[in-house]
Amino acid sequence: MARILVVDDERVLVKGIRFNLETEGYQVDTGFDGQEAVDKARAGNYDLIILDLMMPKIDGLQACMKIREFSTVPIIMLTAKSEDADKIIGFECGADDYITKPFNVLELKARIRALLRRAATAAQQQKEASRITNGALTLDLGEQCVYREGERIELTAREFELMSLLMQNPGRVYSREKLLDTVWGYEYIGDLRTVDVHIRRLREKVEPDPAKPQYILTKWGVGYYCKN
Repeated sequence: MARILVVDDERVLVKGIRFNLETEGYQVDTGFDGQEAVDKARAGNYDLIILDLMMPKIDGLQACMKIREFSTVPIIMLTAKSEDADKIIGFECGADDYITKPFNVLELKARIRALLRRAATAAQQQKEASRITNGALTLDLGEQCVYREGERIELTAREFELMSLLMQNPGRVYSREKLLDTVWGYEYIGDLRTVDVHIRRLREKVEPDPAKPQYILTKWGVGYYCKN
């Protein structure tokens, strides 16, 4: 379940919010000043933070800005102020939503659900954007690994760099010299057969039949490429 941090110096209000959210199945932590909000946000792995504007030590705006230095967690600001200027400042400080006291707890729950859905959608889109699929092969740039038909294939760091370059540029033929320059670096001094060895090992791992490669292909006399 989603983990939510609720921070407000009104302890009765915090207790009420916590009770209502826990009845919805959320895991809830609480705090009572701006500095505690920052400290707990840094130490915890929260899916959403509810943050009061007016708090001791540091106010909600400062706390929000500090949290934004290390986290993109959705933040809902609570405030007794209703002026548009205050809302604009809150959004500029990194808040995702704004709700004015007194508020209906049903509205708060609805805003929480909306933000969590939005965050989940964004996370899924980011995950999909970091994946490149070619046939039965999937290259996951975030996890730095390759899957074949859903099964993870263990690659060395160099093998992954080589596979990543080829899969991100399908159809482009790389000479062994170019692969050495790009993957190993210009400072590398070694035999061009190093590339052949790594290509052979990659084929043994990712190809259904390494003797008849389907993904890492050879253009004779030129170099290697990944199929389109």
